Amino acid sequence: MEYGFAFFPGQGAQHTQMGQALYESSEAARRVFDRASSVADLDVAKLCFESSQEELNRTVNSQIAIFTHSLACYEALKDAGVTFKACAGFSLGEYTALVAAGILSVEDGIRLVRRRGQLMQQAADSMDGCMAAILGLEDEQVEQACASVDGIVFPVNYNCPGQLVIAGERPAVEKAIAACKESGARRALPLAVSGAFHTSLMAEAAKELRAFAQDLTVHEAVMPIYTNVTGEKLEVTDLPAHLERHMCSPVRWKSLVANGMADGLTTGVEIGPGKTLAGFAKKISKELTVRTAETPEDVAAVAGV
Repeated sequence: MEYGFAFFPGQGAQHTQMGQALYESSEAARRVFDRASSVADLDVAKLCFESSQEELNRTVNSQIAIFTHSLACYEALKDAGVTFKACAGFSLGEYTALVAAGILSVEDGIRLVRRRGQLMQQAADSMDGCMAAILGLEDEQVEQACASVDGIVFPVNYNCPGQLVIAGERPAVEKAIAACKESGARRALPLAVSGAFHTSLMAEAAKELRAFAQDLTVHEAVMPIYTNVTGEKLEVTDLPAHLERHMCSPVRWKSLVANGMADGLTTGVEIGPGKTLAGFAKKISKELTVRTAETPEDVAAVAGV
């Protein structure tokens, strides 16, 4: 069975007991969890299966947990005969896509995500930052609201029509939320993340990640990746520089999906925890069909077994 897009979720999709059923039923998935534990020097299976929601919500834990679960799901799908024409990941999910596309080895992907989670946790702990989803406004209205207040706050996740996430210093985010509500926003929802991600407040962490990534081996891609940074296909000329830019740049998910559809990708599978990206797909285009694969039953259904 072949699909257009392999979609990988980002931070916020974590939940208790994530991936446990898949680990117990799929040898391919179990190998990924075991490899992650060995390379990261952390019992990733225990982290995913036994941690509280509060523990999983910490960036240093959620990133390696989501990455591992998503990659385990992907390997289980491959083992079941499922293939894809292209891939993309939301924020953290782009790292899973880099491994799925063969640009990074599994081991380098694990090392990179583990270090990314540590750096972003340190950055989050050093500031009072937050993120919130603004519902019911046009992108331009949210952009104007952010620009109208003092302090650091930016639009960072262009998710789907009528939903744009903002991030920055907490006081500035609160002012921007108020400005959005004055403009007619339907709701403002805080996100289960611990920092102002995809903003200039991540600049130091991004520089450190770039330095860490210098020693990684970059391979030729086996399928295209559509990147968060531009929404277009990723051309890997300097991966460390791209990763630095990626950490501080908005996630242009709406554009990414539209570009993939223009290239003929009208089906996809959200691979890993949650159903957020499948939900975005419904709002982006009625012509895009995205299934979800998180459990063994999901994998069998997606494979047509």
